[in-house]
Amino acid sequence: MTAPTVSSLSQLGDAFARALDARDARFDGVFFVGITTTRIYCRPVCPSRISFRSHRRFFGSAAAAEREGFRPCLRCRPELAPGFAPVDAVPRLAFAAARLIAAGALNGHSVTDLARNLGVSERHLRRAVERELGVSPLALAQTHRLLLAKRLLADTTLSVTRIAYASGFQSLRRFNAAFRAQYRMAPKALGRAPQRESAGEFLRLTLAYRPPFAWGVLAGFLAHDAIAGVETTEGLRYGRTVSIDGRRGVFFAQNATSPNKSVARRSEAAREHTHQSWRNHLIVDVSPSLVPALMPLLARLRQLFDLDSDPLTIDDHLTQGGLGAFVARTPGIRLPGAFDGFEVAMRVILHGRLRCTIGVGTVPNTNDAASRVTRALGEPIETGVPGLSHLAPSAPRIAEAGSKRLRALGVPASKADALVAVARLVEQGHLNLEPGSDVVATRRALMEIPGLGDQLATTIVMRALYWPDAFPVSSRAMARTAHGSGERASGTLSELWRPWRAYATLHLGLSNDPR
Repeated sequence: MTAPTVSSLSQLGDAFARALDARDARFDGVFFVGITTTRIYCRPVCPSRISFRSHRRFFGSAAAAEREGFRPCLRCRPELAPGFAPVDAVPRLAFAAARLIAAGALNGHSVTDLARNLGVSERHLRRAVERELGVSPLALAQTHRLLLAKRLLADTTLSVTRIAYASGFQSLRRFNAAFRAQYRMAPKALGRAPQRESAGEFLRLTLAYRPPFAWGVLAGFLAHDAIAGVETTEGLRYGRTVSIDGRRGVFFAQNATSPNKSVARRSEAAREHTHQSWRNHLIVDVSPSLVPALMPLLARLRQLFDLDSDPLTIDDHLTQGGLGAFVARTPGIRLPGAFDGFEVAMRVILHGRLRCTIGVGTVPNTNDAASRVTRALGEPIETGVPGLSHLAPSAPRIAEAGSKRLRALGVPASKADALVAVARLVEQGHLNLEPGSDVVATRRALMEIPGLGDQLATTIVMRALYWPDAFPVSSRAMARTAHGSGERASGTLSELWRPWRAYATLHLGLSNDPR
């Protein structure tokens, strides 16, 4: 099911009512239900007693429910629900704006600033967001801030002041006033036990997803693509260094469910009961230095781990397109996304195509080209964690170093030239490797760079732009695996897999991995 727009909610009411009565975990995050008698809104998996149908109102987003005066349920906690995927019928502008707002674009900035960054008028941006999401950009931003604050109040020992600023509020007074106005209660009413923060202690958060989730496969992608000094893996636990909004630190992520459950068969995932749905999340440990940048950090993590996808819908579609055997072998596969677009371009150029395998905690190769470049051009960072010592090189650093320096580090001339060309385009603002960018124009610009063919350019677009329909038509391996006779046959067959051809690509590549 695709994400509902305001205009479609009335038509989907009966379907939502059936899903709510069944407490179907597959609809978690797809819609929210407001109870008119209590003025509380919930997730469809809420364990509270189901209300009469006449007392329900359905909303396509938490922001839409709060705009109508409903406050979030303290039991099911709407702020933990999985979000919408970018392919869920949200037009590009509304999706790009929503993504930036979720990452804190309106924290201390105006809608005018956001519209200017997106290259549209403020009026056009407001109309697009309100038409597709049912709320104004400012209301959407306020909902994100308040839900993050509520989450931190309930799950952490951070002080109220730190929570206010970490949630994007510009002052404690504004935070208290907004919280009281929106939820009709003070932050302290959530029943927090007074606890003292421990210096240097990692902050633990959870990131929800829709099951099934082949975490072992995703961990394997990231492990085999890891850059020594920047990333580390321990079993199925993934960690890396980050720099975001001037804040530096590290995070670690692991699945809350067992490895066997994360790759369980679709039939079992489809029968998930409500109380099991609470285990469908990643556990993320964040260093204290990153707390002021939590909003953009969490947004990037959802992209990196592809947490907003709807695996049951994608798997069903690919099964109908003839990939049933592949889907049954690895249900719930996710796209390895990007924490930083240029960084992904660098590793794709230096490492080649994305390698598909099952996660086994592979140790990063300390002598590959990307690791050598990182040691020489990446900024050192003190983390206190063995194996995490550098930030990935930025586009300005690579552009300044030039091809000659990269060749001296052992990078082949063609790859060195291509990487520097991409770095200069990014630095000059001519190439935007972020979700929401024009996919066709970005791929065309990459293809014009000598040394970047269809396969590498498509892989960069898939990961950096978070594009689920990317498909390397020229890949001979894809054509062979799909039983085609060449590019034309592979391209024709792939039409059956739209708009999720990138997931089909991962399934086909993974099929070459012997288990």
